[in-house]
Amino acid sequence: MRIQIGRRGTGSGTDTREGADEPSGRDGTTAGRDRSRTPVPGPRAPHAPESRRGWSGPRRTAGAIGEFGPGGRFAGLLASPWWRGVAAVVAGALSALAFPEPSWWWFAYVSLVPWTLLVRTAPTGRRAALDGWLGGLGFMVAVHHWLIPSLHVFIVVLAALLGLLWAPWGWLVRAVLGGSPSARRAAAALVVLPSGWLMVELVRSWQGLGGPWGVMGASQWSVPPALRLASLGGVWLVSLLLVAVNTAFAVLISVARARVVAAVGLALCAVAAATAWTWAPRPAPAGRVRIAVVQPGVFAGPDSVERRFARGAELTRALRGQDLDLVVWGESSVGADLAARPDLAARLASLSRAAGAGILVNVDARTTDAAGREGIFKRSVLVGPDGPTGDTYDKMRLVPFGEYIPARTALGWVTSMGKAAGEDRLRGTGQVVMTPPGEDAGGPRTGTVFGPLICFETAFPDMSRQLVRNGARVLVAQSSTSSFQGSWAPEQHASLAALRAAETGRPMVHATLTGESAAFGPEGERVGTPIGTERRGAEVYTAPLARGTTPYVRFGDWPVRGALAVLAVFGAVVGVRSPTRPSPAPRVPPARTAPADAADPGPS
Repeated sequence: MRIQIGRRGTGSGTDTREGADEPSGRDGTTAGRDRSRTPVPGPRAPHAPESRRGWSGPRRTAGAIGEFGPGGRFAGLLASPWWRGVAAVVAGALSALAFPEPSWWWFAYVSLVPWTLLVRTAPTGRRAALDGWLGGLGFMVAVHHWLIPSLHVFIVVLAALLGLLWAPWGWLVRAVLGGSPSARRAAAALVVLPSGWLMVELVRSWQGLGGPWGVMGASQWSVPPALRLASLGGVWLVSLLLVAVNTAFAVLISVARARVVAAVGLALCAVAAATAWTWAPRPAPAGRVRIAVVQPGVFAGPDSVERRFARGAELTRALRGQDLDLVVWGESSVGADLAARPDLAARLASLSRAAGAGILVNVDARTTDAAGREGIFKRSVLVGPDGPTGDTYDKMRLVPFGEYIPARTALGWVTSMGKAAGEDRLRGTGQVVMTPPGEDAGGPRTGTVFGPLICFETAFPDMSRQLVRNGARVLVAQSSTSSFQGSWAPEQHASLAALRAAETGRPMVHATLTGESAAFGPEGERVGTPIGTERRGAEVYTAPLARGTTPYVRFGDWPVRGALAVLAVFGAVVGVRSPTRPSPAPRVPPARTAPADAADPGPS
């Protein structure tokens, strides 16, 4: 007599648990088993239902749907760690196409999908973190590739260090989307993954790590609904929306059981954008301001500073009779301290009288500040018809490696490899607002009271927000991207002014030595014609002024605080539920069989 013994509690010889070992029959079913043999049952691994497994990670045996999962088109290729690493670098780099100069703003809504699909199929959490790091490396190199002539191979080192910030995000992707996630886990991913991404952007926005250049939300600088969102929560809110949309598309493609959740998520994102466009407060018109930008162009050679000054003076003199409120020269437009060169100060005063407006120049020279510190400063100086007015602003946030070397004693060797700063510039101590000559802040004309920013500082939303809180009616940026002509950098830099204008509800003028110079209204809309890198000349921009305060100026970085709260709740859920999950048991080996007479010798 032959006896078939099934697993305990199942009533059959088939383990019906999800993720169980494949049947041993030749035809893929239990029918292929030799029923003349009696299985010798081994120890049974405990099984916890989905409700008790918590958020401790996906099941390793669960299949992934799509091109990257088992059976997918790229599954065999991605089984190689090296090819998988290459795929992660390329997937991370794709998002650079959403920024200027390509400006494929629409691509930002799907550019993270390949990276997300790749990371969610990682076999382990460690591999997911590695895929996150490599994708971050690819993203940083692609967005900052125009720095290669200055930093050479060192840009890869910097990108690799900054790319580490995406390693936790990679782990997070696998934690919530790996394996075969439930609809509940997929819904959580729509808020957890954007929050995790925002933390990456927040950390790398620290000045010492390079600043917030290339945050995802900045790709939407020309999209009016996105700019309206920026007035509510800054560029951070736009980034949250973009990553949420990318996550929803990734779920829609790869998780069949959660496609309804993904569709609902996409609909909610569309509703949020439409609501912001319809109901967000708009700046109230309050007159206009006329600001001229002087762009002398590229000059090279030993006397380039003097020739550039002469060209700027010629262009400024031609602005006579334009009814201007202010004339702005670009960064490093004056190469000597005006206190030490009274002849230059006198020439600028004469130009102010000719133009009928104050002139904001930028001095890049060795000088002394109010605190008695001596060194090289990047300083905005306001000059009126009688000479310098006394209003100055020293650049506070310097460009790493371009204007100072972090930890110079350890990294000073970088100067031998590229165009890194030979001497550290000194930082300013505080932001200021300026009043053009002939206008009192309490008088009848206060529309041209402005807040200056210098170059790299336009990437920091907190600085423009603080200037508006201090009373600025106009934001003015002085910049120079002459080292990066012919690259994506000039357009990327100019586009940041649109975001700062929309966030604060104030017009912003971006003046450069060599292009691209541009102006934007209080809703981030373009004003006038930009001066491209191929042009030399002056342009007068008539920008609308606005009164009132945007929600972003009033409430600050509330999306960041919300993202922190989401991650705190997620961490608490993981911490509470993880202890309830049974300890993983070793994989049960296939059951061994024995002849029936060995299992039951019968009567002797």
